[in-house]
Amino acid sequence: MVTAIVHINAEVDRIPEVAQTIAEIDGVSEVYSITGEYDLLAMVRVTHYEQVAEVIAGRLNKVAGVLHTETHMAFRTYSKHDLDAAFSIGLAETD
Repeated sequence: MVTAIVHINAEVDRIPEVAQTIAEIDGVSEVYSITGEYDLLAMVRVTHYEQVAEVIAGRLNKVAGVLHTETHMAFRTYSKHDLDAAFSIGLAETD
């Protein structure tokens, strides 16, 4: 699994619509409204590295109301969500 964290600046009066549209994009697992320098944070989870460009540059950046994005790639994921998913599909082994 390839994970990208995308910080998004959006037109202020369109933040809810922008967030909803981004949340509907295949490969986007969550969208958060956040405080600070950025308006939204999107979690992109895809199976292949090449899909990151398709999701972010190909779709997310083209959503009406998106002004700017900054993408960060995750090296490793440390979360209960991902560990549970690995167990449910048989990728993790137990002794």
